[in-house]
Amino acid sequence: MKHIVHSLHVSAQDILLAAPPKPGRKAPGPLKEAVNNALSLASWVGTAAGVAGVIITGAMMAVSMKQGQGSDHLPRLGMVMGGCVLIATAGPVIGFFF
Repeated sequence: MKHIVHSLHVSAQDILLAAPPKPGRKAPGPLKEAVNNALSLASWVGTAAGVAGVIITGAMMAVSMKQGQGSDHLPRLGMVMGGCVLIATAGPVIGFFF
């Protein structure tokens, strides 16, 4: 029993004193390419959604004015524009931190 406890203590000490693994910061080639393609696609889809949001909001404003309704569309336009800014700055902001 004493031998088992001693061997467990030595094993635990070896584990604690061992150097931590140092993985590389570079992703494997195929993974990097796949992630870049997915992020590019997401960027284009986000940009298209932002443009569509601005167009739809403008159309709703025009229809409301044509019908004589004084509906306030400015908050909706602000949210759409905020989303556009967020999409446009996401890559550079993350690149700044990493």
